Amino acid sequence: MRHIQIQDRTLCTPETSYSFKDKLEIARLLARAGVDTIELPSIEDPKADGLLVRTVAAFAKDCRLSVAVGLTEDGVGAAAASLATAAKPVLRVELPLSTVGMEYVCHKKAPQMAEYAAGLVAAAKATGIEVEFCALDATRANPELLRQVLVRAAEAGANSVALFDSAAALLPDAFAAFAASFTDLGLPLSVSCSDQTSLAAAEAVLAVNAGAVSVKTSAAGGMTSLAAFAGILRDRGNDWDLTSGLCYTEMERIAGQIAWIIGGKKTERPTILTEEDARLYLDQNDDAAAVTAAAEGLGYDLSEEDARQVYEEFRRVAAKKKVGARELEAIVASAAGQVPPTYTLVNFAVNTGNVMAASAQITLQKGGEILRGIAVGDGPIDAAVLAIEQVIGRRFELDDFQIQSVTQGKEAVGSALVRLRWGGKLYSGNGISTDIIGAGIRAYLNAVNKIVFGEM
Repeated sequence: MRHIQIQDRTLCTPETSYSFKDKLEIARLLARAGVDTIELPSIEDPKADGLLVRTVAAFAKDCRLSVAVGLTEDGVGAAAASLATAAKPVLRVELPLSTVGMEYVCHKKAPQMAEYAAGLVAAAKATGIEVEFCALDATRANPELLRQVLVRAAEAGANSVALFDSAAALLPDAFAAFAASFTDLGLPLSVSCSDQTSLAAAEAVLAVNAGAVSVKTSAAGGMTSLAAFAGILRDRGNDWDLTSGLCYTEMERIAGQIAWIIGGKKTERPTILTEEDARLYLDQNDDAAAVTAAAEGLGYDLSEEDARQVYEEFRRVAAKKKVGARELEAIVASAAGQVPPTYTLVNFAVNTGNVMAASAQITLQKGGEILRGIAVGDGPIDAAVLAIEQVIGRRFELDDFQIQSVTQGKEAVGSALVRLRWGGKLYSGNGISTDIIGAGIRAYLNAVNKIVFGEM
């Protein structure tokens, strides 16, 4: 199977309405979607833009973070500085190579472009960061000039090149042949296709079959749709021996959330099931097929294993209350895509009050062995965590802990998120329960199981 890299350009879309918070939320959703690279525009305001890059770098550690360098060596320095804390930094040299683009954007004539491009690539390479060279309107460039510029960029140290069909100038088969003609450069080739003719996804697929190893996508429209391309790989990837790191299970939902942000939040957050639709409430009498169908109605595409785990978690929650849309969403978030548990929670007992120290007794099962821990802490969650650590004999650095109510009322379902740091990596765990303390315990144990599984 060929692994196709997904480089998403949603945050490079020209816009004026995104707030800083919106940009961070879009970046978080892209990271959650499993894109390989999150692309960001050049640094215009070192303070604001630099803060954005550093903040995204802090939580998107599994993604390559790519920043455009602009048109000068000063821009190279600003982009490199912003990526100082990124785990997988990339500098992007983007230049137009059509006659109009060269003269009006770069103020260069054709004979000057090859050396100009090489100079920017060399300056970027000198920072020690990976460099990608992008021909922004490759399909409108003079073929000889395009090859000359790409060759000089490669000689100057570019690690990869990208060909843009910014004007949708070619039909899919012609673009595939065009991309194939540059695979002899010996560098990984990425493609970016305009969706002006609604053929971007087809162009991208044929280009991949012709030798491209990466596709640039966007959830903001105008080019190959992230959701559409993910759907193609999900439905036909096995037939074509293509795979990716995208999270197909949540892709439709994530794309809807990004569209909601991009659209100015003028409508309610996307959902299909609603609390008001009583017919869609589930209870303990519903079987696995009904639960899976309801999850699909929310926009989740569950694998057979995910469906099994979601149903098991559903049965636990449904034993205490009916399950509506929000509860089911929390169940999918906590159960789908999980590792086989090394430790499972058998039961817990927590005592707390304003005149006594909080204490917790936790019973876990590992294989066929029953393990118990008892601890006193500053609060019920702290005591429970200490009891778990007593059982497993290890302590982990707590990076983040969040608890919130998923639904309202006295039978509300609580959701907890825990992030643990171990061996320089972050491991997240989710947990839900009608008991908020139980949700925290399950989330912590979920993260611990991921750490243990990763060490096997």
